[in-house]
Amino acid sequence: MDPELTNLELLERLGIALALGLLMGTERGWHKREASEGSRVAGIRTFGLIALLGGITALLTEATNPVVAGMVFSGFAILMSVSYWVTVRDPGRENPINYGVTTEVAALLAFGLGLVAVLGHYVVAAVVAVVATVLLGVKPILHDWLRQLQERELHAAFKLLLISVAVLPILPNEGFGPWNALNPFAIWWLVVLVSGISFVGYFAMKYAGPGRGVMLTGLVGGLTSSTAVTLSFSRMARTRHDIARILAAGILAASAIMFPRAIVEVAVVNRALLPSVLLPLGAMGTVMLAGAFLLWKRSHLPANGATENLQNPFELKPALQFGALLAAIMLLTEAMREWFGDAGLFALAFVSGIADVDAITLSLARQAGAQIEMAVATQAIVIATITNTLVKSGFALFIGGRALGYRVGGVALVTALVGVTIALVMAGTAP
Repeated sequence: MDPELTNLELLERLGIALALGLLMGTERGWHKREASEGSRVAGIRTFGLIALLGGITALLTEATNPVVAGMVFSGFAILMSVSYWVTVRDPGRENPINYGVTTEVAALLAFGLGLVAVLGHYVVAAVVAVVATVLLGVKPILHDWLRQLQERELHAAFKLLLISVAVLPILPNEGFGPWNALNPFAIWWLVVLVSGISFVGYFAMKYAGPGRGVMLTGLVGGLTSSTAVTLSFSRMARTRHDIARILAAGILAASAIMFPRAIVEVAVVNRALLPSVLLPLGAMGTVMLAGAFLLWKRSHLPANGATENLQNPFELKPALQFGALLAAIMLLTEAMREWFGDAGLFALAFVSGIADVDAITLSLARQAGAQIEMAVATQAIVIATITNTLVKSGFALFIGGRALGYRVGGVALVTALVGVTIALVMAGTAP
């Protein structure tokens, strides 16, 4: 703490500490509002005083010795432990075993935040206090979420943490192999990025509920895999000809999400490329989403929705396969550029787009501006998205039948024409 602080500045910091304590105390007091007077361990006033105690302790620490803070905190912790023990042992309580320690832990946190705020880290203290208050207030939501969480979903979350928190930091961040094209850290980081998007999409679909209809399922399912949504809805259309128009709308909605997803990937990997891809990909996504909306408006959504069982949100094997695919595309991208120039990249983008857009988009975005010109990378990404769009139209036609395929294919063709036109105009106006 700065010894030159005036009394007014010290009072301001103590005021911040008090405000943080009152914030947490408001939530605790509201949560225990039905309890009789005197039966609460701590409420709004007590939390305010606890935070002030932490702030005063910070002043004493600066004036005397840092050990004072540890001594005061230890004494306060003992006081809260005794309070907890007395409350649990109260013979008047019906279920003493069910008594939690949330309020006691929150009180210890309030003390620490008051101390930190007066020491000058009031922004950190404020952020932590807000996060803590939100966590205290969303208890019913969190408990309900845990009750709905399945074992395979929990294991999927652990696997995602494993590949991101445990594996990613230990990978070397340098190039290997021919042309130094293979960077283990960069490849695995992109695997984590795509896996994370799919993971979020899975839970968004699950908790939104299939009963909300095909359009919502398509929009959210597009985060996970628009190709998977296309295959699922196409199979459904073979036996449900009466909802072909609705299923087409769902496929188009899922496919439309591919474009903003690619934009997000470019923004994360190479923000300098973002202005180049924003117009063509944004326009193509808008056209496809508009087609989906028009089909949906002309349809009557069935009450029971139309989704199949969701797959496991994350598995290591598909992640490893995607990593291998991404490494191969990175190597091929560099090879095609070295051997055939820009024409080789366009051919690679076309072939890659048949199976996956994410891998080629991430690979091109990473190299744009360094090994590849921005305009070339943009055109190659547009080619990959157009290819993928037309391939999904083929799935809809050959698996789902003409009623589905013509609707999806018509919108997809317009989308492709828009993308090609914008890409050509941008190429012609580029300096």
